[in-house]
Amino acid sequence: MFDIRKSVIRKALVVAVAGALSACSTLPHYTQPQTAVPDHFASTPQASAGWTLAAPADAQPRGPWWTLYGDDELNRLEAQVDVSNQTVRKAVAQLEAARAMVDYQRSGYSPVVTAGTSAQRFRTSQNVVHKGLAGHTVPDFSAGLAASWEPDLFGRVKDAVVNARDNAQASEADLESVRLSVATDLAIDYFNLRSLDRQKKLLDDTVTAYAAALRIVQQQLKDGAIDASAVAQAQTQLESTRTQDSDIDVQRAQLEHAIATLIGKPASSFSLPPKVETVTLPQIPTGVPSQLLERRPDIAAEERRVAAANAQIGQARAAFYPNLTLSAAVGLESSYYAPWLTASSLFWSLGSQIAGTLFDGGRRSAALKGANAQYDGAVADYRQTVLVAFQQVEDELSTLNTLASEADSQQRATSAAQLSLKLTTNRYQAGAVSYLDVVTAQTIALTNERLTQQIDARRVDASVQLLKALGGGWDRASLTDANATD
Repeated sequence: MFDIRKSVIRKALVVAVAGALSACSTLPHYTQPQTAVPDHFASTPQASAGWTLAAPADAQPRGPWWTLYGDDELNRLEAQVDVSNQTVRKAVAQLEAARAMVDYQRSGYSPVVTAGTSAQRFRTSQNVVHKGLAGHTVPDFSAGLAASWEPDLFGRVKDAVVNARDNAQASEADLESVRLSVATDLAIDYFNLRSLDRQKKLLDDTVTAYAAALRIVQQQLKDGAIDASAVAQAQTQLESTRTQDSDIDVQRAQLEHAIATLIGKPASSFSLPPKVETVTLPQIPTGVPSQLLERRPDIAAEERRVAAANAQIGQARAAFYPNLTLSAAVGLESSYYAPWLTASSLFWSLGSQIAGTLFDGGRRSAALKGANAQYDGAVADYRQTVLVAFQQVEDELSTLNTLASEADSQQRATSAAQLSLKLTTNRYQAGAVSYLDVVTAQTIALTNERLTQQIDARRVDASVQLLKALGGGWDRASLTDANATD
């Protein structure tokens, strides 16, 4: 009967302690901060702008978003970013450090066990009264185990674990932000380089045509059909175009070096052969603004930091409560080796201690105020990041729309300039105008053709920036242990 009563009492105590532990949590309830989210993006879609409003069945780009452009060379370069880019590798190292901190804080749930052995001899002064070992030399040999454990009565360890876990998730999102940024820089540099390749081809062909024209007017000068001014004008135009052609080489080399750095290679050992194929803009479904909160890794990182700051408040609150420490020690101790392993050499101890701070001059209150202030700052950072994300998407949508109109207008201007050049050349050959008119028409035509190429390059850049602004197909659900609780 007595054993039954002890069993009932023991179970009741276990239930009571468990209830007390759950009731004493200092972690504040956390909810994701609210932000003002528009119902739709302000820009009006155009069919040729390179983006569309997402229908319910539209699949958002996932994973390697750059494959939307269908460029095998770009795909090969992007695959090297994770392996060789040093900025990405640093972000990976920071993530590993943050994850290690989670394990470090979790270890607070476990007892600390130490083991040790010692051998010493000591002598106390003979002139010390009331001391039994006065004047004696004593050898002391001991070995033992000691353990201590602080039950997490008020959630101090739990709050520290939650804080570390949320910071680790923030670091994971930071890594994705770095990857997205580096991949975007690489894609923009690559497409700008390809635009220069197309402009280079245009200028090479133009230099060839101008050189042929110069030979014609030189022959006409020899024949006495024209004066020397026409030859000077043709020579000026040819050399000016050659200068533009050479400047393309400088810009291309710089972009090639930038790409080498992004993929972690020395600039001197990297090169890309020219390629003049045009880039087709992919149709990018944008979805609704609220989806940005789940797609953008930088938004996810800031939200996780808000959660970590919330856990920091719990840690500051836990400091107001006492700590309970349970300890135990066991071992062997003797002045001689011979009886060391006998029962008479055994020593042990069991103990508990509860201690709390009664007065600290307001240190804990100040720490709590600071934690609350840091939380407010984290919320402000989160909301600002959301606002910037909406701005970036709107900027790129507006840019794509405007550039689509510019491209149509510029194409008409280029066609008109080509027609003007053709007509002016015919009139010159008929003797109706001077060669200066031909030079002017050629310059206008070349300028418009280069503007067409440059606008096309800007459209590609804007589409890449839109993919970045939309998160590059990243999904917040991919965060490790996103819903884990401790």
